[in-house]
Amino acid sequence: MFTINSKGRLGNQMGEYATLYALAKMNGRPAFIPAAMHSMLAPIFRISLPVLHSITERRVPWRHYHLNDWMEERHLHITSRYVRFMGYPSSWTFYHHLRPEILQEFSLHKHVREEAQGFLRGLRVNGSQPRTFVGVHVRRGDYVHVMPRVWKGVVADRGYLQQAMDRFRARYESPVFVVTSDDMVWCRKNMEAARGDVVFAGNGMEGSPGKDFARLTQCNHTIITVGTFGFWAAYLTGGDTVYLANFTLPSSPFHVIFKPQAAFLPEWVGIAADLRQAPHIEP
Repeated sequence: MFTINSKGRLGNQMGEYATLYALAKMNGRPAFIPAAMHSMLAPIFRISLPVLHSITERRVPWRHYHLNDWMEERHLHITSRYVRFMGYPSSWTFYHHLRPEILQEFSLHKHVREEAQGFLRGLRVNGSQPRTFVGVHVRRGDYVHVMPRVWKGVVADRGYLQQAMDRFRARYESPVFVVTSDDMVWCRKNMEAARGDVVFAGNGMEGSPGKDFARLTQCNHTIITVGTFGFWAAYLTGGDTVYLANFTLPSSPFHVIFKPQAAFLPEWVGIAADLRQAPHIEP
């Protein structure tokens, strides 16, 4: 029997769920999710893994098994009978070979999908209904302080977002950019919207991410910054994805727990962050 810790917000828990799903399949074991994970994911997605009853959870002699955020050979040969995976796994290297099944697990409930599609159908670019929708997720929140202070890095700035949007403007005719964020005030101040092709769709409320996430996944393409919320929106959407690359200094301790090649799909396009604002405390 395999289970996993239920830690973090929506993107983290999606990563934990997908990793548990894949590792259980690879090792031929039944998988059960914590009740807290079910409570977060089930209102949005048509997930299928059963819930681990709290009484059973307390009685089972679990072996705690730490996961880094990338797949390793040893994970294919887990011999313990009762395993609780620990950590914040989200890497595609765990589950990408099961992509159709993962997409099915994270398919939206009909009413969630229809609300998102209805919102997009109502959008106009200079009076015309757009044919190409680009979801944009701008993660700021605690990262604004954590990135420079802890990880010697930066979050996305207006320059990155401008480059990413210009890339889609050059590739597609009259796209509309559907922006969601946990800091919509910053987005409105810093994202160029004079062309009439930028829609600030989110309410900036971290406590209600489902609606924003659904709208992103119903777009054709995605621009992401940092964090697992954006990753999962891009992974479920398909299409073209542009991501923020090289957002920490070479000496950052972040490199111990984060491997870019395991975090971003090979076909995604990275645009390097401007590290001039990063704290340059080199050894």
